Amino acid sequence: MSKIILFLMLLGLNLSCSEQVNDSLDLSDATILVSTGIKNPIRETAENVLVEEIEKRTTIKLSKATDWSSNTTIALVLQGDDDFIGKKVPHTKGTHESGMAKEGYRILHEKDGSKDILWIIGADARGVLYGIGKLLRIAEMESKQIQIANDLDIVSAPEYELRGHQFGYRNTANSWDAWTVEQFDQHFREQVLFGANSFENIPFQDPSSSPHFKVNPQEMEVRLSEICEKYDADYWVWTPAPHDLNIANAHKKGLEEQEAFYARCPRLDGVFVPGGDPGENHPDKLIPYLKDLSVVLKKYHPDAGIWVSLQGFNEEKISYFFEYLKSDNPDWLKGLVYGPSSPPIDVERELLPEKYLHRFYPDITHTVRCHYPVERWDQAFALTLGREPCNPQPLQYTKLFQKDIGYTDGFITYSDGSHDDVNKVVWSQLGWNSKQDVHDIIFEYCHFFFGPEVAEESAKGIFALEQNWVGPVLGNNFIAETLTLWQKLETQHPELTENWRWQQLVMRAYYDAYIQERLTYEKSLESKAYEILANADTIGAEKAVSDALVYLGKADTELVAQNLKQKVFDYAEELFQSIGAQTSVLKYNARSAERGAILDFIDYPLNNRWWLEDEFEKVKKLATEKEKLTRLEFIRTYEFPGEGSFYDNISSADAKHVTSETDDAIDYLWENDGVSRKRLSTQLFQFSPTLEYDELEADTNYLIRVSGYGEALLRANGQRLEPTKYEKGFEQFKEFPLPKNLIQDGRLKITFDKPDEEHLNWRKQSRVTDVWLLKQ
Repeated sequence: MSKIILFLMLLGLNLSCSEQVNDSLDLSDATILVSTGIKNPIRETAENVLVEEIEKRTTIKLSKATDWSSNTTIALVLQGDDDFIGKKVPHTKGTHESGMAKEGYRILHEKDGSKDILWIIGADARGVLYGIGKLLRIAEMESKQIQIANDLDIVSAPEYELRGHQFGYRNTANSWDAWTVEQFDQHFREQVLFGANSFENIPFQDPSSSPHFKVNPQEMEVRLSEICEKYDADYWVWTPAPHDLNIANAHKKGLEEQEAFYARCPRLDGVFVPGGDPGENHPDKLIPYLKDLSVVLKKYHPDAGIWVSLQGFNEEKISYFFEYLKSDNPDWLKGLVYGPSSPPIDVERELLPEKYLHRFYPDITHTVRCHYPVERWDQAFALTLGREPCNPQPLQYTKLFQKDIGYTDGFITYSDGSHDDVNKVVWSQLGWNSKQDVHDIIFEYCHFFFGPEVAEESAKGIFALEQNWVGPVLGNNFIAETLTLWQKLETQHPELTENWRWQQLVMRAYYDAYIQERLTYEKSLESKAYEILANADTIGAEKAVSDALVYLGKADTELVAQNLKQKVFDYAEELFQSIGAQTSVLKYNARSAERGAILDFIDYPLNNRWWLEDEFEKVKKLATEKEKLTRLEFIRTYEFPGEGSFYDNISSADAKHVTSETDDAIDYLWENDGVSRKRLSTQLFQFSPTLEYDELEADTNYLIRVSGYGEALLRANGQRLEPTKYEKGFEQFKEFPLPKNLIQDGRLKITFDKPDEEHLNWRKQSRVTDVWLLKQ
């Protein structure tokens, strides 16, 4: 049994739903009856969704009926329809007297003599759509056949009232700016079928800002509103206030721009104005603007609400805002949004009066420089896959969902592309029922989008892709096994080659495997170069440098695993053709290098050869042979300080002494569009890492050396140490002698106090990249 299958079994992957049901109800000849109580447009939408989604998967086009003459009928009704064309609508079991909760549904198979009725009973119009979604997710659909379990009876209602995702039609997104109205319509439909009820756009985009726009963004703003109306989904917009409300007429101009937009939209339910990121307005200016904005909003959309976040607020701004809520108790504010750089979510909820709702704004789309960076991500992936790769992380996002959702009334996630599609469905379904097993969610995802025949294996493949990112790349046997699994599926199911969800998952498997092959190769070349430097005092500094460069250069001249790389490029082209996915700046006009441009970094050096080349040039300019040899020895032993000493690359997945999790892993300062020549260890960091050591020699002198940027307020076993060297630049050093009395038990814990840098942008704040514990 392969390790990856064993891993998935240990996780408790429950895929039993895929087994054929012996006693099943055949819906292949069913007709559809729809209650007149379901008002248009949802009445028509519900019929069309059911007919069209079944036809896509089976070629069967179910007909619509007006009576019960068919042997098998699918009846779409509301729970208030006691009598439906002469038949009594079943009561909903297990619910309170008033019936199912809002947006809930019941799916019930009932025998009526020799006839079969499949009831889909909605608590409301949305409930009917969600019932259809569940039916489509569990039905066994193949060519010319659709079946469900006999005697089916499911009752369900959402746990959280707000379940949505952001879909900003803008150049920043790595695919949506290339979409048509029809693509958005289908995508919103699919999100609804998995439980979403809200979609958030980012309007006011310059029509010339993206070369991919097929529709003027001012027109698309309205079309997205119409699509939401079609599916009875809430339409939200993310619209920052004018950057500086102190500027004359900024307040007035901001309101005028907003009003013109509100007037164009047939539907608008929520307006989210971030307090920061972007925006630097003090709440004494922001609050009056929001209050006036609410008046304009109510003029066109009386039931819509104003929402605001406190992102980037300092203590004074936070205090001012909550004092205002306490003293004025405004009715114009609907709720508060918690997002990255907001006050702690539990504190925010505690300070927020009960009359206001609390919306979560989690980042499910990014891997670094974000709210939820991948934990202990190997630098080889961080520096190549970057910030927006295909990132299915069902286990990780389930954990994060459970951690914070209880402080909120629901969520609209932050997303900037189609690469996080799996994560969206995980959040939508957990928002429906937080106790669901995420394995069942992923199975239904694969069952619906890829079909019953491939559902179980592709679900395993998604969990396998997440496992690829756990721990160091070197020695990770899962990566090769994940590729084997997806290659098998790729060969067996050519009918899925044009499915964009399939394309990006298979591409990730190839990409991960290529990076592992290249990392193994390039690290071996670097090791060979260090072996040569070890003999520099014998062969001379000049020859050592020359010979080392020969080995380092093989990474660019003697290439490995090019077949894997070519498959990545092939799938990237298919993704561009299918959904406009922009995986390269030059090739596909991605907005910037960090916006999903994974092709542009696929060959980024995975050893320190660029840094070594630059260091060797500096060595050549030194005056004496002794100086050259001394510097070469320092370079050679940078990560290998000798027996009894220790080195940790703080953000490396294989850092042996780092016990803290990365709370914000960052690709250096995004230097030179991500193509930095600095040491790999310099390019990722932690703000305040924790390191722990044991079995130290109590009677030995040690020196703690730190590299990073800015301040390093170091504590050893809780005691602040005074430095004897304190350089603040990148790849410079701070040194702290370690008093023997602090390690009498042979144990050491290193921590770092956070300096007072609240006034600085996070890109300018202090950080730690490397730590040495050097035996003297």
